[in-house]
Amino acid sequence: MSALNPVPVAIVGASGYAGEDLVRLLLSHPRAELAAITSRQYAGQTLAQVFPKFAHHPKARSLRFSEPTTDALVRQAAVVFLALPHGLAAEFAAPLCQQGARVIDLSADFRLRNPAVYQEFYAQVHPVPELLSRAVYGLPEIYRSALPAANLVACPGCYPTSVLLPVLPLVRAGLINPLSIIANSLSGVSGAGRKLESDYLFVECNESLRPYGVPKHRHLAEMEQELSQAAGRPVVVQFTPHLVPVNRGILTTLYLAPAQHFNDTAAAARLDGSLRECYQSAYGQEPFVRLLAGPALPDTKNVVATNVIEIAWRLDPRTGRLVVMSAIDNLTRGTSGQAVQCFNLMCGFPETSGLM
Repeated sequence: MSALNPVPVAIVGASGYAGEDLVRLLLSHPRAELAAITSRQYAGQTLAQVFPKFAHHPKARSLRFSEPTTDALVRQAAVVFLALPHGLAAEFAAPLCQQGARVIDLSADFRLRNPAVYQEFYAQVHPVPELLSRAVYGLPEIYRSALPAANLVACPGCYPTSVLLPVLPLVRAGLINPLSIIANSLSGVSGAGRKLESDYLFVECNESLRPYGVPKHRHLAEMEQELSQAAGRPVVVQFTPHLVPVNRGILTTLYLAPAQHFNDTAAAARLDGSLRECYQSAYGQEPFVRLLAGPALPDTKNVVATNVIEIAWRLDPRTGRLVVMSAIDNLTRGTSGQAVQCFNLMCGFPETSGLM
């Protein structure tokens, strides 16, 4: 990529929640030029017409939504972001990669390395299984070294981001038993996407809290894939997601079994020191990981519209368990912001470009 010229980028599926958040970030990115946005529903309309919030931007009245075609996208952009449903994203990714574009996929189509697992969790045969081995899992703090050379990046799901970043360092350091992981997550309604379904209407969600996807939410597949790789053995996770009446944000609480018991104050202090050292080693220099000290606990209001994850932990001497908590914005850190972070690493830009 040129050190002087901005990189032309396109967003396929720019009218959904993730696509809209990508538009927000890329319009103000100092090294990206938003060259194309697609939406079958809004083809022909300007960005300002569909999203008046961007009308002040110089490009908003000239940049128009178009029908997505791979030939046009390859001519217009060097990097293409796919903000599409699973199944459909793969249909675009394959020809785009073949024609030389670099692809950042926000769907689930390339997160799983095993096509049989994809079929099990997504109830369909993978359209292009030969591409699965080429995709880099787009969790920058874990796979940073692989991203600069990547031509196909599979951005993690929002729930897996909130689970994997707090847990992976502990598994790698041998501080917890990886076979005893329980995760409970609360998500804002935007996590379901911009769609007309009765379950997500205001009167159905407001003043309501409910679990869903029990006991086998689709995101379990990538959680277990990444944790199994870190542990060097198969890992099964107990995961329960909940829908809560807020627009955006995920709060995750993890119940973990320490590898060593802490049956007195001295043992608890040693374990807490090991946990602190582990997290500082993994994330102490990370620009988008906020390790909370003292009495502070994660809070979605502190991360909404940012690419930050907050992480805190507590030892519970009554149960012998370690409780780890995280908070992210499901649309930014869990989707679009993480995609832009990957874009920066792929292009050799400062990792924080367009995200601070």
